[in-house]
Parts: sequence; structure tokens; C-alpha cells
Amino acid sequence: MYITEQLPRESGRDYALRMIKENIIRLELEPGSSISDRELAVCLSLSRTPVREALLELAKYKVVDIYPQKGSVVSLIDYELVEEACFVRNVLETAVVELACEKITEALLEELESNVKLQRFYIQERVPDKLMELDDEFHRLLFKAAGKLQTYEMTKGMMVHFDRVRNMALGTVKDRSLAEDHQKIFEAVRDRESSKAKKLMEKHLNRYKVDEEEVRRRYPGYFKGPARE
Repeated sequence: MYITEQLPRESGRDYALRMIKENIIRLELEPGSSISDRELAVCLSLSRTPVREALLELAKYKVVDIYPQKGSVVSLIDYELVEEACFVRNVLETAVVELACEKITEALLEELESNVKLQRFYIQERVPDKLMELDDEFHRLLFKAAGKLQTYEMTKGMMVHFDRVRNMALGTVKDRSLAEDHQKIFEAVRDRESSKAKKLMEKHLNRYKVDEEEVRRRYPGYFKGPARE
């Protein structure tokens, strides 16, 4: 199980939620596998209460199935929920990048630029896990620049559906193309070109489309129901 340290001022419940989500996305907790709140509590050095609270939160987003008297199970991947998460992301992020052009500060511009430079470094070093983290952080910074960080946090539970499939398809999405998109989006935001930034974001998000047939072939048994026609 992938575990990092609890962050300063991070509650036990938030820490458990972050770690469980991370392990579900990384497939350390595989779709259909049982989850023991007792074992998770031991791994995270927490009591069972914050772990249970985290599982209840994930159940709201259909990421975890909780069966009374039986325990919890990581939900199988429902491709309709994956596509719904993509829809939400597309609607929000095209609006957010326009707002960011109006409201971004010099300090956040520097953070975005540093993020893009690090992406290039990790492309050269071929470290996909770091690239995924930097990709997520790039988009979070845009929400922050737009003054919509709470919106970003509210959608994170739903995005687990998409992020699981995205992680499974890491080899099918061109990292260099994503980094180049981020560079262009950064430049448009820096230059306050909102119309251009929106078009670039639309093109960028379209790159995340995943071949459902391919990921089903590579990961049989992880999905709910048959492939859609």
C-alpha cells in the first residue's frame, strides 16, 4: 500500500480519505477488492473512526460500496461515471481558465511556470507518477488563480472515477503533448488571452480521452457491466 506522511493540520479523516483515494487511483486497492477499516487504521496509524468516515465519504461518490455487517469493497469501474466526471471537468476547467486570465497573481504565474519546467524534467527522467502529480497540481493552481479552489476540492471525489482509468491508460496518453499544452496554456494565461486559453484548454482536455476497449482488454474484471457499443 502506498503511504505518505500525514500533512500538518490535516485531520485524521482527511488523511485517511487522501490515502485511500490515492491507493484506489494507483490500483493498489483494486476494483472489486475488499477493504478492511481495521487494517487501514493500522497502516495509517489512525483509529478506525476516521477511516470509516473516509469510506463513507467515498461511498457518496460510488467509489466504495459499503455492505452493512459485511464490510466495504472498492467499486468496479462504471464507465458512465467516468464520462460524467470528464463532462464536469470539461465544463468547469474551460470556465476556470478564462477567470484565471483575469485574476491570476504574479506569484501564481511563477508557480505555474515552475510546474511546467518540472514536467519537462520528469519527462526526460521518465517518471510517470511525478508527471501525474504535476499535471493535477497545474490544474489545481488554475482553480486557485480563478478563486475557485473550493470548487476544485468539491469535485475531487467524483474525479476518482476518471483518475483510475487515466492511471490505467498512462501509456496511451502522450506525456510530451500534455506538457506542451500546459506550456501554451500558461503563456495564454500569462498574457491574459482568455479566448485563446479556453480553446487551448478544450484541446488539452480532449487528449485525456481514453480508449475504453483498450483499458478493458488490459484490465479485465475491473469494470462494471459489458463494454458499451
